[in-house]
Parts: sequence; C-alpha cells; structure tokens
Amino acid sequence: MNRILVTGLIAVAAASANLAHANAPVAATGAPVPNRADLMALGQQKASTVCVACHGLDGMSAVPANPNIAGMPEQYIAKQLELFKEGKRQNPIMQGMAASLTPDEMKGLGIYYFSQRPKANATARDLALAAKGQKIFRAGIPEQKVPACAGCHGAAGAGIPAIYPRLAGQWPEYVAASLEGYANETRKNAQMNAIAKRMRAEDRRAVSEYVAGMRAK
Repeated sequence: MNRILVTGLIAVAAASANLAHANAPVAATGAPVPNRADLMALGQQKASTVCVACHGLDGMSAVPANPNIAGMPEQYIAKQLELFKEGKRQNPIMQGMAASLTPDEMKGLGIYYFSQRPKANATARDLALAAKGQKIFRAGIPEQKVPACAGCHGAAGAGIPAIYPRLAGQWPEYVAASLEGYANETRKNAQMNAIAKRMRAEDRRAVSEYVAGMRAK
C-alpha cells in the first residue's frame, strides 16, 4: 500500500472519529454524556474502593447485617444512594459513603452491581418457618390486610427497577431487621411502614427466612 493511500485512510479515520465525538450527546455543561460502558467502568472503580468493604466487589456481603446487592435493579441502587446523600434515608455509614458520590457514579454503581451474578451465601435454616413465609410472599395475609410480597418484589423475588429491591437470596437477618425498622418507623417508607405494622413478628421472620432461600436469576 503506497504512502499516499495510507495517509488518506488515516485522515478519513480521524475525520470519522471527530464527527462521532461531535455528534455524541452532551450534558447541559457541554461535557460529553458518559455512555453505559463508561458508567460501568466508573461504577467498578468506585465499588473496588468505596463499597467493597461492606458489600464485596461482587455485591455479595460476607456479613448478614450488610445486604447482598449483586443483581439488584440498577435504578433502585442509584435511587437509594441518592436518598442517602440527600438524608432522606437514614444510615450514618451509608450517608457518609454517598456524600461524595456524583450522579454518574451512582448510576455506574447501579449498572455495575446489577451486572454481578448473585451467589448462594444466604439460605433458609428453618424450613417450617420458610414454608409459612412462602405463603405470605405468594398470597399475603388477607385477614391482616397484608398484601403478597410478590406483588411488588416479583414472583421470583428479583425486584422491580427503580421502585422495589431484589429480595431473593438476601440475608434473613437483614430482611428481618428491615421489616422491624419499617414496623417501628425507624426506617421510613409509607407503603412498607403500613404493611410491616400489620404483620406479626413471626410473620416478618417467616418472610425473611423464605426469601433467603429464593434463587432468582
């Protein structure tokens, strides 16, 4: 290939790259908007330096007090980080961690952890209690006006993006503590506060035991 042709090809490639950059979406500030791959890389970097100690690099917590977040809906993760940063969701540790995160970093963490494959580190230990929890998860407790958990968290417990978290395979201790927090309103969510208050303590433990053994993909 002669030198003139090579030079021409390089010029065409450079022009194409410049055109692509010029046509890329830009934010109101004029900066290019990060694409999904950029956000994923940003999320992985933050996960490896900020989140790894409590949630693991793969989103699987080694401590039952900290939730597993692998496979959690990405929009839900980003929204919770936003709520922690704004002080609308209270947790001293998470509020401190979220304080310096940018919106892109929050989105990136959501994308990254959603991409991680959940593993079986939590299991149901009381089968009788789990069986009761299964009934509540699938059908609710009509006489107590408790709706089926599946209605919001999905039949397989995988959650619904932006609104409801993944419950399948979650540590039972974490779920039980969360439900208790909703029941006594130390954790605020109008819908969950009302539901948890109508559940007996055993009902909350039963649901926690059941979801620990669920294995949604």
